[in-house]
Amino acid sequence: MGKMHNFLVWLGIAEEDELTEEIIEMPVNNNQEQQKGTANVVSIHTNKSLRVIVCEPQSFEEVELLTDHLKNRKQVIINFENTPEDLTRKIFDFISGATYALEGNSQQLGKHVFMFAPSNVEISKDARTLMMRNKFTKPFGGGEQ
Repeated sequence: MGKMHNFLVWLGIAEEDELTEEIIEMPVNNNQEQQKGTANVVSIHTNKSLRVIVCEPQSFEEVELLTDHLKNRKQVIINFENTPEDLTRKIFDFISGATYALEGNSQQLGKHVFMFAPSNVEISKDARTLMMRNKFTKPFGGGEQ
């Protein structure tokens, strides 16, 4: 509206135009509200299955694959029973270092069997097993009696 029209309205010659307000309804984004409401929800049931890799290494080349399994958050159990002693030491040292670097855990399960686990797996033994082991060993690493 121009100034002339306003002047004519003031004189009473012209009529005021009715202003029509148009209300535009915008859809509300409920995604933000839903995200806030579901941010603290954790699914108890997972479809992802846990994998444990069991291996009896016969060459040092296998250690790279075993380390990759640890990096992919899979537990690795290695049986050194039929592995030559020098190869056992090399593989054990390498996989132990990799486990440490990945902040994982390791545990001896038997005389020649070891378990290496990524950081998301806690290895624990039941109290009875710990008591039996402590019963037959001297304190401070003295070995079996």
